[in-house]
Amino acid sequence: MQGTQRIAPESDTTAFAPVETVAGPLDAGALLVCDHASNALPPQYGTLGLATEALGRHIAWDIGAAALTRALALRLEAPAVLSTFSRLLIDPNRGCDDPTLVMRFSDGAVVPGNARADAAEIALRRERYWAPYRETVDATAAAMLGAGAPPALVSIHSFTPVWRDVARPWKIGVLWDRDDRLPRPLLAALRAEADLSSADVGDNEPYDGALAGDTIDAVATARGLTNVLIEVRQDLIADSCGVEAWADRLARILRPILADAAVRAPRDFGSRARRGREAQRAL
Repeated sequence: MQGTQRIAPESDTTAFAPVETVAGPLDAGALLVCDHASNALPPQYGTLGLATEALGRHIAWDIGAAALTRALALRLEAPAVLSTFSRLLIDPNRGCDDPTLVMRFSDGAVVPGNARADAAEIALRRERYWAPYRETVDATAAAMLGAGAPPALVSIHSFTPVWRDVARPWKIGVLWDRDDRLPRPLLAALRAEADLSSADVGDNEPYDGALAGDTIDAVATARGLTNVLIEVRQDLIADSCGVEAWADRLARILRPILADAAVRAPRDFGSRARRGREAQRAL
C-alpha cells in the first residue's frame, strides 16, 4: 500500500539477536550499557536504502563505544549489555514514544528505508529490537538490586569530533540529570588528570544528560540508582590503543567512586527531563 513500509515476516528475523551481554557478578557495583554499540542491520532491512559507507558514519552508531564498554567491563569485572542493531533501525536510547525513535533524516542523510515507516512498522521494530534490549538492561539492574548490591548504571557513548561543520573541543563528556553522586567526583577526577584540561572535559557536553525516556531515565532514574553517561570523542577511541588507554583511565577513576556504598544507595532525585515533559503536558 502506498505510504506504508512493511518489512519481513517473523521467520526472517529469528537469526538476528538484538542484544549482546557480557557476564559479570551481580554484586559488581556497576552495570555498563552501550545503547549505540553497532551499525548492523537485520538482513531483511538491507542498508535502509543508504550507501554502505554511510553505515560507517556516526549517524549509524557510536564509533568505538562497544569496544570501550567491553574493555571497561573486563577491568571493573562488571556485567554489560550492548545493543546489536544500528540506531538508524530504531534508537534504543529513546523513549518508546519519542519522535526521533526512528530517524528519517540524520546529519544531512535522508534514510530511505525509514521515510515511509508507518506506526505498525515502528511498533514491529520496537517489539523485535528496542524492547528486548531495554528489557535485558532492566532485568539485569533488577537482578543486581535483588542480590542486595545496587549498581551504578554507567552508559558508554561516543561523539563525532565535528557536528554540522563545528569542531567540538571536548575529549570526554560527563552527562547527568539531577543525581550528582557519581558525575561530580568523576568530573573532578578527569579534570585532575595530567593530560586533560578543564576545557577537555565537558559537564553535560556535548549533550544534556536529562532525556525523558532514555535508558538511564527508564532504568536508573526511575529506581533511584546512581548513574552517569560518558561520552568519549570518537577519534580518541577509533583504534584498539585508544580504547585500551581510555578503559584503563576510566576504570582507575571509577573504581574508588563505585566502591562507596553511599554513592550507590538508591535515592530518588527526580528528573529535570520528566518535570519538563509533565509541564508541557499540563499546558
